[in-house]
Amino acid sequence: MSEIAPLPKPPPVPGRRWFLPSAVTAELDSEPGSDLDRSGRKRRPKRTARDWLVDFACFLIAVVVGLIGADEMSGDPDVPSALQAVDQWFGALACAAVWLRRRWPVGLAVAMVPVCFISNTAGGAGLVALFTVAVHRPFKYAAWTGGASAALLPLFYWLRPDPEVPYVLIIALGWLLTATVVGWGTLARSKRQLMLSLRDRARRAETESALRAEQAQRLAREAIAREMHDVLAHRLTLLSVHAGALEFRPDAPRAEVARAAGVIRESAHEALQDLREIIGVLRAAGDGAEESGRPQPTLGALDGLVSESREAGMKVTLDNRVTDAGTVPASVGRTAYRIAQEGLTNARKHAPGAEVTVTVAGVQGDGLTVSVRNPPPPGDVPHVPGSGQGLIGLTERATLAGGRFEHGPGEDGGFQVSAWLPWG
Repeated sequence: MSEIAPLPKPPPVPGRRWFLPSAVTAELDSEPGSDLDRSGRKRRPKRTARDWLVDFACFLIAVVVGLIGADEMSGDPDVPSALQAVDQWFGALACAAVWLRRRWPVGLAVAMVPVCFISNTAGGAGLVALFTVAVHRPFKYAAWTGGASAALLPLFYWLRPDPEVPYVLIIALGWLLTATVVGWGTLARSKRQLMLSLRDRARRAETESALRAEQAQRLAREAIAREMHDVLAHRLTLLSVHAGALEFRPDAPRAEVARAAGVIRESAHEALQDLREIIGVLRAAGDGAEESGRPQPTLGALDGLVSESREAGMKVTLDNRVTDAGTVPASVGRTAYRIAQEGLTNARKHAPGAEVTVTVAGVQGDGLTVSVRNPPPPGDVPHVPGSGQGLIGLTERATLAGGRFEHGPGEDGGFQVSAWLPWG
């Protein structure tokens, strides 16, 4: 079984990286699990130039809103100076805490709810914290913190009424501002999630494409190996049989030696020709490559296969009941030929000297049946090496053709292979 290739590494993020948030670039560039430290916690990504600009802008917004609040408070005679000082101290600390919004977005947003209720100058920092939690965390966190801030607005303006804006209007404006900040942050988060999901889909598509390519290569290699086995095993078995005969019978008549040598020469020539065809297929550049070699054998070439086996010294009986082999589809005829070829090869290796019967029958509409039967060998069988993959390959061939393939010992102790192939 072939080794599965590793998942392809995603290409780097194109374009200006500094213009993207660090949370996005970290997710786009990193592989799954690579952003975890030794303790299993997620590492905090380094800020990009955009992050620094955004953080500084948020800090300025918080400071400007705080200064506006402090100026309004200084002109209100109802607010004691001590309370103004406390309010401004809380506002200053809240503005400084804005720089921690990326590290603890939820904690900062929760802390800003009571701080903004106490301090009027911390309102800008509270809006920044609410926006941050909406961007970096699921909606439920922003909904809870924003809802708590909105619920405290009526009480806040009841205790600190605005002398210029009506009570109902300023509460409505506060709720509208809170909803706008939460909605803006949620929209930004949705756009980021969409970008990351598209990136994940592209990466999965690349991975699936690589796996499909690997599977196609593996299937092609298996098909080539099966074809080499079917084509070359028959020729090489003839070489082995006749070479063995010459080895064990050095005193054979000259005519018999010459005939065996001729069969060896012819089988070697055919094996080289078949091997050249397979190598030509492997070297083909694609669909536009020229087809080389002889046409693939079909059912009409079965007589030649049997004659070749008889010349090699086998006892073969052919019972071909198909009246017109030309009407058999080429794919079906080629499969039937390979089954008969493999059956004769196995009989020659495992039952030398036994009489082999090849039967082919069928009509259009009922299908084509092919069987190769041989009785037990008449004597001892010398060991002939083999891969044991021939019958497995024939089963795959018959299945791919939409038929069935069976093999096993016969009733007389011999061996039989048979197949049924569709012939519509």
